[in-house]
Amino acid sequence: MIFAILLSLSTSVLTVNTANPPVEEFFASNHTNNWAVLVDASRFWFNYRHVANVLSIYRSVKRLGIPDSHIILMVADDMACNPRNPRPATVFNNANQHINVYGDDVEVDYRGYEVTVENFIRVLTGRLSPSTPRSKRLLSDERSNILVYMTGHGGDGFLKFQDSEEISSVELADAFQQMWQKRRYHEIFFMIDTCQAESMFQKFYSPNILAVASSKVGEDSLSHHVDPAIGVYVIDRYTYYALEFLENVQPGSKKTMDQFFKVCPRIQCQSTVSVRTDLFQRDPKKTIITDFFGSVRNVELLTETLNLQDSTAELSCSKDKCPEDKPPKSGVQPLSYAKQFPMPN
Repeated sequence: MIFAILLSLSTSVLTVNTANPPVEEFFASNHTNNWAVLVDASRFWFNYRHVANVLSIYRSVKRLGIPDSHIILMVADDMACNPRNPRPATVFNNANQHINVYGDDVEVDYRGYEVTVENFIRVLTGRLSPSTPRSKRLLSDERSNILVYMTGHGGDGFLKFQDSEEISSVELADAFQQMWQKRRYHEIFFMIDTCQAESMFQKFYSPNILAVASSKVGEDSLSHHVDPAIGVYVIDRYTYYALEFLENVQPGSKKTMDQFFKVCPRIQCQSTVSVRTDLFQRDPKKTIITDFFGSVRNVELLTETLNLQDSTAELSCSKDKCPEDKPPKSGVQPLSYAKQFPMPN
């Protein structure tokens, strides 16, 4: 059998390389699939921007190749159907209404009161009831790169869910440790946009986690602008500038995570973006952004052919050529087809 194409082990969108780059480039990340867990933890109309935040990230990762089957989307409130929305069935992340991030192909997995701390931790750790459908499960493995994005209202060491409960930084760190022990991820990129967001990753102790937060401990994470037509803020500052960067990223882009960390300097965010890299084994300057925000399968076209021996040739039989029947080994009963079951008259 002759193979002229060498495929690397990644996931869905194809990029073609003809310049014969080193083989190491194709396997630098060592992951074979991508997942995203996107969480809006706030409800009520005045938190419209948090829904727009998470739907904007959702749109970006889908555009870069992660399918809905590999995205867990948790949205605490349905702003598109809110009676205060003057444009029903739409959610916009800017006042000029350029992009409706609540399109026809949005697949929300957990909505409304399903968005709880318990459900979120169960999704991460895989401790779900047997009746939970596949669409609500994080079916990751030890070769999965996972993007975890969270937005809402937070404080020093906690993030509020539904204005009625909180997840602490310790609980989140322990959930990631369970994931590591159960071989549920290869690398995690944790991204959070909330007040005092840095406090949410300070307790992490599991390997292969890269994290970014929109604000340091003691700082607020501010919203970007108001849409006068609906009377509320429509997106937060950090997510706004992050999306501005992501909109210029294509599936085959070589932009790095280090470049992504610089998208919102303090003069724009009015808060200090904080990064944690000590648990991450790779250099962020050499880690491409699609390792987490996309799902890219690299293809290298070879100019020569590779002759590979067909190891199944002796076991196969075609209509033109079939090996002679060999006597069964001693003590082994030859297999045969069962007789047809009698049909009722």
